[in-house]
Amino acid sequence: MTHDRLEVADVFRQHGQELLNRWSDRKWLADSSRYVKGMISLKKYIESDREELLKAALSSYRQALEAMGNSGFRACPAVGGGLRQNLLNMQQALEGEATARLLQETEQRVTTELDQWGTSAADYSKQRVTQIKELMVTLAGAADVAGERDQRYVKQFQDFTGRLKAIASLCDLAQIRDSLMKSAIDLKSCATAMAEESQKAVAKLRQDVGTYQARLDDAERLAGLDALTGLDNRGKVEATIEFRLSRGRPFSIMMLDLNGFKIINDAYGHLAGDELLKKFAGELKSAFRATDVIGRWGGDEFLVVLDCEALEAEDHRTRVAKWIFGDYTVQSQGGPRKINVTAAVGISVSRQGDSLRTLLGRADEDMYREKRTPAKPAA
Repeated sequence: MTHDRLEVADVFRQHGQELLNRWSDRKWLADSSRYVKGMISLKKYIESDREELLKAALSSYRQALEAMGNSGFRACPAVGGGLRQNLLNMQQALEGEATARLLQETEQRVTTELDQWGTSAADYSKQRVTQIKELMVTLAGAADVAGERDQRYVKQFQDFTGRLKAIASLCDLAQIRDSLMKSAIDLKSCATAMAEESQKAVAKLRQDVGTYQARLDDAERLAGLDALTGLDNRGKVEATIEFRLSRGRPFSIMMLDLNGFKIINDAYGHLAGDELLKKFAGELKSAFRATDVIGRWGGDEFLVVLDCEALEAEDHRTRVAKWIFGDYTVQSQGGPRKINVTAAVGISVSRQGDSLRTLLGRADEDMYREKRTPAKPAA
């Protein structure tokens, strides 16, 4: 028995270590397998997270382009339309696969567009200030002449002339306008007093004031118009909506976004696209009443402020689709082209407590809901 136990112990000593080594190797392989799987999962997570970060960064960049375009337009509507449209085109180009080269080209184009807009806006502002200064100098001269004709009003006209010349040295349009309004009130008082004593002098002065008022009205009217279509521009339409909201009376707005307009520009050129926008704007204006306000919201979007409530607004939507949508003929490089034009239409009716943003937001949602809905076949 003792001999047998010794043999078993010898066998265990000879083969036990080998069994332990094999068991350790298997445990190491299992641990290594779990480690490798963990590293693979971590790598996938990092790559997935990086992709999400890139998508988020690209989305923020596109939103920044849109915000820059809108801000440039609000800052100077007369020269901001082109900037906003060009930045919108860049934003749409980044909706597909964005390469490093495309991003670099976009950055260069954005820099160029902002430089051009800054120069144009500065020139436009200088031009407006110069025009108003010229008017002030002209009025000052007219006041001098009127004062020389009647010595009893020399002091009043000297004060008025000095004030106009001081206005002409200002550079801020808001200060010029405020000072001008006060001067106009004083001028009216003097003119009324002089009317009893010197009809000829008053007639000349009124003629000069009338000329100035007409030029100022023309300048304000042109500042509120879209240069391409002749409709009210975005700033003018926004001011109209704000005014109607302040009155508290119900009204509606209709937002239209032309379908496939970018394809038209790409296929037939921007001149053909501009001609199409002008023709569509003309048809749109003729389809509404004088109390309704029709404006170009920007790019291929239009906005109508309707003097009505929900049911009548829906009737307008149907009438626009029937009479405004359809074939338009434009000139392209290849000759006349007939283009079928439709648009997504969104309607929003004013509510108590509405702001400009909430009212426009509902119209925008309604418009894009219609744009996502497949068109029904013609009956």
